[in-house]
Amino acid sequence: MLKQAARGVVSMVLCLEDSIDDAEVVDGEANLVRQFADLDARGVEVPLLFIRVRTPEQIPDLVRRLGPSGRLLSGFVLPKFTDERGVPFLEAIVTAEAAGGRRLFAMPVLESPELLHLETRTEALTGIARTVDKYRDRVLALRLGVTDFCSAYGLRRSPDMTAYDVRIVTSVIADVVNVLGRSDGTGFTITGPVWEYFRSQERMFKPQLRRSPFLEGRAEELRTTLIEHDLDGLLREIELDRANGLMGKTCIHPSHVLPVHALSVVSHEEFSDAQDILRPERGGGGVLRSAYTNKMNEVKPHRAWAERTLLRAEVFGVAKEDIGFVELLAAGLTD
Repeated sequence: MLKQAARGVVSMVLCLEDSIDDAEVVDGEANLVRQFADLDARGVEVPLLFIRVRTPEQIPDLVRRLGPSGRLLSGFVLPKFTDERGVPFLEAIVTAEAAGGRRLFAMPVLESPELLHLETRTEALTGIARTVDKYRDRVLALRLGVTDFCSAYGLRRSPDMTAYDVRIVTSVIADVVNVLGRSDGTGFTITGPVWEYFRSQERMFKPQLRRSPFLEGRAEELRTTLIEHDLDGLLREIELDRANGLMGKTCIHPSHVLPVHALSVVSHEEFSDAQDILRPERGGGGVLRSAYTNKMNEVKPHRAWAERTLLRAEVFGVAKEDIGFVELLAAGLTD
């Protein structure tokens, strides 16, 4: 945890669910309690820490066992979340919060077969929307469990493909964003699916990184490194996540953190467009040419995008003019 915090990781999930064997839960809980006590004794800054539990009963029990070191806990990740299964988890957080005397947050994971299967999807999404809206002040984000979606059909995407190349997954993502990711004040932040590769495998298809953005300086070497670590697919998936209404990504390997952060930085062009669209004098709408003179900015239709872009800028920052993701990646690797 401390090592990843030093690398810029700002939140971490300590998993007691799918990442450990069923027979290891008791030992896993005990280990987690020990590590929290150790961190608390060190008095150091830590990332936002979340525990992914298996059952609602674990939540108040763990908060009790953590004792004073529970001050380091930000909340819980709730697996297999549906309307029916989700309420007991959220109520357990409310109970634990009252007992522990500090605020706790929730990140439900949308990964159940009810969401995937066409005949139950609408009802499942409607129920989830109703539930998370009731507990809106505690739900930080909704997470997509694409690995579980694929599992329901015995599928697994290769490092040559993104989640959006698996059509049955794409349809679920679209419907989740449709119902739960609206920009009218009813929506939530929905995070991108896990990228599960971090070492090169034998390739069937060409790399997905164009050569031209990497031609200057040591960037060609950077391109080779990214391809060798199967990160070209990750970069493409991050871009597709954002294009489809998702923000953020769960990283399962340290090598993923830098690309996710670099591609989350708001470009100077995006920032310029967002500021122009949101100028007070533009409140009545209209169309204007972008400052980069390469696109149309239509004030009313683009307002929600501009607001989200400025929020992203607050978190990830804004790149200087003429600085792109290649320079950000290269600088991060140099540091």
